[in-house]
Amino acid sequence: MATFEWHSSVMSQDDRSTSSVESGPVAVTDPGASLGGVGAEAVFGGLPADPRPVFRRCSELLGSVIREISPNELGRSTPCAEFDVRQLLGHVVAAGNRVAIIGRGEDWTPEPPGARLVVHDDGWYDAWSKAAALMEQAWSDDAALVRVIELPWIRSSGADVLAGYVNEFTVHTWDLAVATGQSPSWDDEALRMAFASIRAVLPPEGRTAQFEAVRASLPHSAQTWSAPFADAVPVAPDAPLIDRLVAFNGRHR
Repeated sequence: MATFEWHSSVMSQDDRSTSSVESGPVAVTDPGASLGGVGAEAVFGGLPADPRPVFRRCSELLGSVIREISPNELGRSTPCAEFDVRQLLGHVVAAGNRVAIIGRGEDWTPEPPGARLVVHDDGWYDAWSKAAALMEQAWSDDAALVRVIELPWIRSSGADVLAGYVNEFTVHTWDLAVATGQSPSWDDEALRMAFASIRAVLPPEGRTAQFEAVRASLPHSAQTWSAPFADAVPVAPDAPLIDRLVAFNGRHR
């Protein structure tokens, strides 16, 4: 049985490939702290003060897609160009663990406790379920929503950061669904939240330069990540919201 190993900055499968999966340190600070020039404080409009119900449904939908992925589909390519299905699963489980760390108010470092992740080919749903349980527990405290959080690309409230992960997990749900021939029932409220959150922090164009500026500000050990979003791609204005969302995230089939 093949085994997937993930470390905080590199993941590999049977030592055949490596790929950056995480994007550096997360520091939880007081509201008066400066981001040191990494980026401006984000301004989110129209997002609820408590995104947890929507985030929970987003997480459950991702879990439902992961549950249907069979071991023989793990080597398939995905619309997330740098990852095949197996690598993208490693990325989302790692991101789920990171969301839990953020919710607990802990610092994210390049080598967080428990960063080593080993998953067998038939263990991805269990791995995601464990990450989802950690996220649920970590964000159960209302204080997590108003805590000011700094990531390399954003300084904002916990609520805004959690809404940003609605975008990440929704887009990766689409990536995995396209790669494995699934057709999830999309949650319109989650799609609207995802769209609002990504538009608050990213312009449609010029993203590479923005990401390079963020990368240059990170410690050398955390500079192995690649740009997580390409520029937005054209899409019909009357296309379904999921299609417009993934297009704004730089995706196409």
